[in-house]
Order: sequence, then structure tokens, then C-alpha cells
Amino acid sequence: MLKGLYTAYTGMINEQNRMDVMTNNLANATTVGYKKEGATSQSFDDILTVKIKDASVGSKIAQAIGMKNPGVKIGENYTDFTQGSFRVTNNIYDLALEGEGFFAVEFKNKAGEISTKYTRAGQFALNKEGYLVTQDGDYVLDTNGRHIRLNTLTDSSILPDGTIQQDKQAVAKLQITDFEDYDYLEKYGEAYYEPVAGAKTKESQAYVRSGYLEMSNVSVVSEMVNLISITRAYESNQKILKTYDSSLEIAVNQLGKVQ
Repeated sequence: MLKGLYTAYTGMINEQNRMDVMTNNLANATTVGYKKEGATSQSFDDILTVKIKDASVGSKIAQAIGMKNPGVKIGENYTDFTQGSFRVTNNIYDLALEGEGFFAVEFKNKAGEISTKYTRAGQFALNKEGYLVTQDGDYVLDTNGRHIRLNTLTDSSILPDGTIQQDKQAVAKLQITDFEDYDYLEKYGEAYYEPVAGAKTKESQAYVRSGYLEMSNVSVVSEMVNLISITRAYESNQKILKTYDSSLEIAVNQLGKVQ
């Protein structure tokens, strides 16, 4: 009976995690370049020796090899890198990537540390010094890892290979980077990604589309359907807990009475 309580409890925790992921997707349904996330789960997690020092079960709790825990365990979250739809803006510095790849951006954190982040959000603009920057003011990088500076008084055009022209002369080329395995990319905020140890870059075959923005790949209708399913699963586990609670109350207060 107590195992049933644990099973229902873990089910509720898992559905709560799924709910957090889905609501974050819905909150970013209109965020430029956002890629939706999903959640996975594991049942009867008996990974033998791995379970000996499994921190997820609580601190200082040792488990015997081969021990099985009923119920469900929260797995890993994943990112769906499917390309989103394009929105026409007719703004020269609004850029979208058709194909796989990322724009390279110089990012400075609050501690003043500078690193390169990667993004699909191409909502760029020129600052007052003429540098091409993101909406947050981060510098967009060229193929040599340098800031891109343009003449603000001259019209620009951006070719599909990322070359930026002014007065029909190439002045810079956008750095478009792709990775062999996206499992080695970690989200940094809602639109940035950073490579982790083991990440390997490769040449991107993506085309740069000027005057377009890649929107989020979140389907609001699908996410709402998933939320309804999650809510019902949570309520089912909640009812199971109440049923077990009632049964235990009868066992303790009635069957367990000493006559």
C-alpha cells in the first residue's frame, strides 16, 4: 500500500515538472528564435551501480545495487531545434537563418566576463557608433570574431551567404556557426546557447534571409492540449493519494483498534 503512495507522489512531481516546461514554452510563444523544450521521464529506475550514489533521491541516502523504486522519475529536458516560421519585417537588419546554424554574439555577463554565445534570434540593429548589435546590446560577430561596424549614413544589403555590402562593396561577413551534435549545446536565457565540453563546430549551410525574423517553433494549440493532458494526469494521481489516505485511516482507526 505504501508503495502505491510513493508511485502516486512521484507521478504528481513528474507532471508538475512537465507543467513547468509547457508553461515556459507558452510564455515564449512569441519570442523571436525561441526553441521549445520537452520533458522526459523514467520508470522503475534500476540502473544498478549508478543508483548507489544517486543524489536525486536525497542527501546521504545510500541505495543497494539493483534496488527498484516504484513510480516515475524525472528524466532530462530536451530542446526541439525544428525551424520556426518566418515573419516578414522588411527591415534590413532583421535576419533569419534558413537551415541549420547560429549567429555568433559577444556576450558580457554582470561580472564583466566576455564569452561567445549563439542564437537564432536575428533581431539586430545598429547602435549610435554603427556597430551591429542584438536587442540587448550584445555585439554581433563576423567570421574573424570581431565586432561588425557599418556606416550609418549608407544603405546596406545582406547577401544569403551573410556578406554585408555597402555601396556595393563587401564590408563584413556574418559568422554563422553550426554544431555536429546539438546535445552539446546548453540554453543560456531564452534565446542564447553556449557549447559545453565536447561540442564540435562545423560549417553551416544555412542561408541568411534579410528582412525576415524566425519566430518561435512553439505551437500554442499543441501546448494547450498537452497542458490539459498534464492537468488530468496530475488530478488522477491526486485522487489515488486521497484513496490511499482513506484506506490507511480505516486501517488505523477501525481495523487497528484493540477490543
